[in-house]
Amino acid sequence: MPDQTEHHVPRIALIATGGTVAGAADSSTQQLGYRAGALDVDALVASVPGLDRLAAIETQQPFALDSAALELSHWQTLAERVNAALARDDIDGAVVLHGTDTLEETAFFLHLAVDSDKPVVLTGAMRPATSFGADGPMNIYHAVAAAAHPACRGLGTLVVFGDVLLAARGLQKRDSVPGAFSADQYGRLGLVKDRDVFVYQRPTRARGGFAVPQRLPRVHVLTAFLDMPASLIDAATADADGLVFAGVGNGNLRGDWLAALSAAAARGVAVVRASRVSNGTTVRNGEIDDDAHGFVSADNLTPLQARVLTMLALARGASTRELQLLFDSY
Repeated sequence: MPDQTEHHVPRIALIATGGTVAGAADSSTQQLGYRAGALDVDALVASVPGLDRLAAIETQQPFALDSAALELSHWQTLAERVNAALARDDIDGAVVLHGTDTLEETAFFLHLAVDSDKPVVLTGAMRPATSFGADGPMNIYHAVAAAAHPACRGLGTLVVFGDVLLAARGLQKRDSVPGAFSADQYGRLGLVKDRDVFVYQRPTRARGGFAVPQRLPRVHVLTAFLDMPASLIDAATADADGLVFAGVGNGNLRGDWLAALSAAAARGVAVVRASRVSNGTTVRNGEIDDDAHGFVSADNLTPLQARVLTMLALARGASTRELQLLFDSY
C-alpha cells in the first residue's frame, strides 16, 4: 500500500507506559533480570532512526512500570490519555508502548473503550533496550508506520509485533521470544515492512462503545484442571461481581463445578463460561444448558479478554441477557 503523501505529515501521540521495551540491564547480552521501564519515552524515540520521517511524534509518559504491576486504575488513565489525544484534530493516531505480559488485556480494554476511527497501535519488546539484539526499535518504527497509515483507520485497537499486524481481539502472548504474539486465524490482519502496511483482512466484530468507568467491577478468572475442587469456585465467587470460568473443551463442566457455578449465578454473580483451549469456541447451550443455569457463553474470546468485556459491561449495569448480547457482538 502506498506511503503517506508528501502534503501531510501525520502527527502521532506516542504514549509510553514502561515494560521491557524501556528495559535496561547491566550488559548488552543480559536478557533476564533487567529493570523494566528504566528508560524514558524520549530516550526510546531517540533510539529509532528515521522515525521523524514517518510522522511528527508527540510523546507522553503517564507511568513507567512492568506490565505485571499494572492495576485497573492504570487502564483508566491510559484510556483517558488515548481518547484525549485522538479527540484532537491535529493528531492522526496513537502508539502505546507497553510491557508484553499483560498487553493482550490492555489492548482489548482500549479496543472497547476507544471509539475513534484513528488508529491505536500497541507494541513492546521481548528484549531490553540495552540488548544488542533489542527488538524494540523496529517494533516502535513499525507501530508508528501503522498508526500513521490510512489503511489502519477503522480497524479498532491493533498490535504490531515482529512485523505482524494483529487485531486486539483474540490476541495472546504465546512465546517468550521476539515473535511472542499470535491471534491465530481470527486476528492476523497483515504485515508491516519498513514503512509499508499491508492489510489482508478486516475485523467484523463490534468495537468501542464503552465509557471508562470510575470503578471497574471485580471479575475473576478460574481455569479448570483435572480433579479441581469445587471449593475453588466458591472462593473465587465469594467477593466477585463476575467470574469467567475456563472450562475444558467447549467450556464443559464437571457436575460439582456446574453446581457451584449455578449457585453463584443464583446469588447474582455474572458467570461467563469460556474455554481453556487456545482456539476454543464456547457455544451457547452446547455442552451446558446456559439458559437453565443463568450463564453467559464467551464465544471464542479468550478467558482474559472475556474478563475485560465482562467488567466493562457490568460497570454500565448490564443484565445477564444484555451481557450475552455483548459477547455475541464483540
